[in-house]
Amino acid sequence: MELIARKIHTSLIKEGKTLAVAESCTGGSLSQLLTTYSGSSSYFLLGVVAYSNKAKEKILKIPAQIIIKNGAVSQAVAKRMARAVRKISGADFGIGITGIAGPTGATTDKPLGTVFIAVQTKNKILCRRFNFKGNRSLVRKKSCQEALRLLKIFL
Repeated sequence: MELIARKIHTSLIKEGKTLAVAESCTGGSLSQLLTTYSGSSSYFLLGVVAYSNKAKEKILKIPAQIIIKNGAVSQAVAKRMARAVRKISGADFGIGITGIAGPTGATTDKPLGTVFIAVQTKNKILCRRFNFKGNRSLVRKKSCQEALRLLKIFL
C-alpha cells in the first residue's frame, strides 16, 4: 500500500493537483496514509472524519432524506461525501468513503465489509461498491488501498 501512496504523492506534486477526503468507516486512516510523506501539504488540503450521520448532515451538508432513503452506507452518500469535501476545500480531487467495518452494523443487503468509495473531479465521478472479507482492521486497510487505486485511475 505504501508503494501506491508514494506514487500518488509524487504524481500529485508533479501535476500540481490537490486532494481532500471525507472518511467514515476508515476513521482517518486514509488521511494518515496520504500525509505520510514530507511535502504532502502541497496537495492534501483537508481530511474530514464524518463518522456519524449528524456529522454527514451538518459538516458535509448531505440531506437527512438521502441518508434515510439510501442508508449511510450507500453509493449516494459516498458520492455526496466526495463532492462535498471537494467543494468545501476547493481541491481537484475529492474522495468519499463509507462502509461497515464491523463487527456490528451489518444487514442482509449490506453485510460486514460493504464499502462504497467515490472519487470526484470537476467533471467526473467514479463510485464503486466493495465487499471486503476480514476483521475491522482489515476492512479499513482494504478500503484505503482501494481508495488509492481509484484515485490512481485519475492520475
